[in-house]
Amino acid sequence: MLKVGVLGLGHLGKIHLNCINKISQYKLTGIFDTNEKLAAKISAEYNVPLFPSAEALIDAVDVVDIVTPTITHYDLAKKVLEKGKHFFIEKPITHTLEQAQSLCELVKNQSVKVQVGHVERFNPALLAIENKNISPMFIEAHRLAMFNPRGTDVSVVLDLMIHDLDIILKLIPHKITKIDASGVAIVSSTADIANARIEFENGAIVNITASRISMKNMRKLRVFQSDAYLSLDFLNKKTEIVKIHNTIPTGKENCMELHTNNGTRFIELDVPEAKPNNAIMVELESFANSILTDTKTKVAIEDGLKALELAYWIMDEIENHQSRITNFAPV
Repeated sequence: MLKVGVLGLGHLGKIHLNCINKISQYKLTGIFDTNEKLAAKISAEYNVPLFPSAEALIDAVDVVDIVTPTITHYDLAKKVLEKGKHFFIEKPITHTLEQAQSLCELVKNQSVKVQVGHVERFNPALLAIENKNISPMFIEAHRLAMFNPRGTDVSVVLDLMIHDLDIILKLIPHKITKIDASGVAIVSSTADIANARIEFENGAIVNITASRISMKNMRKLRVFQSDAYLSLDFLNKKTEIVKIHNTIPTGKENCMELHTNNGTRFIELDVPEAKPNNAIMVELESFANSILTDTKTKVAIEDGLKALELAYWIMDEIENHQSRITNFAPV
């Protein structure tokens, strides 16, 4: 059993506490938060030891769960690495790209397991296509949320879009050649609505939109490839796949016929099972298993770095686009 300590007791930190208490591979050993009043309240509520400092907690455990504000991630992760402890770290992994790159280098020199909290990797809608032949040539992603003041200290790209950026980089493992992006700040000082068009070396194209001032919530990813169309609904946790066949596949006699200039083809609707789960619990359980079996974590620190690099590239392009608009002078 792994002794685990939780750093950070905000909204997400409390969710992590609840999940850890239900995972047999973990023993919740202690907690720490700089908000002493909140920490004392949660310590009593969960009957878990409250440590006087992050350093004291790190010394007492095998695994550290970092669920603090992003600006603190780098310093805390460094302290954990200095003690040679495993750690789970929420996304984005660090506040700046330089910190993320430095952290990746530090991890290379340590025999510890690290996992980044890109929780959508564990969404049933995505898990349902893990064993499918996915080769996207076009992806359209929409992640829309109704306004919530929490998270508005950063661009919507880091707040929401980064979830889909991580998934896209997993589905299209090719070099990015070009990005066009634009965004608008409406209720905060950074972009609240953003859109990007991403081109890959293999010819694949992604059109991605994120908004945190929508009238409704939406988390959808649509994947187009030569032989299929996939629709992933992360909010409702379901997936549909429309496949195109040249002949009727065995056992699929109910396919719909499609008459084309190149002859008759056959359309099959596949609805793979998307087993309901608690994605945060599954990701924390997956991390424990990777430590106990000495296997690779599902979302490595390098994955977190790649998603952050892409997010900053998009934010730079948004700034460039805004600058061009500001400097535009009608003839």
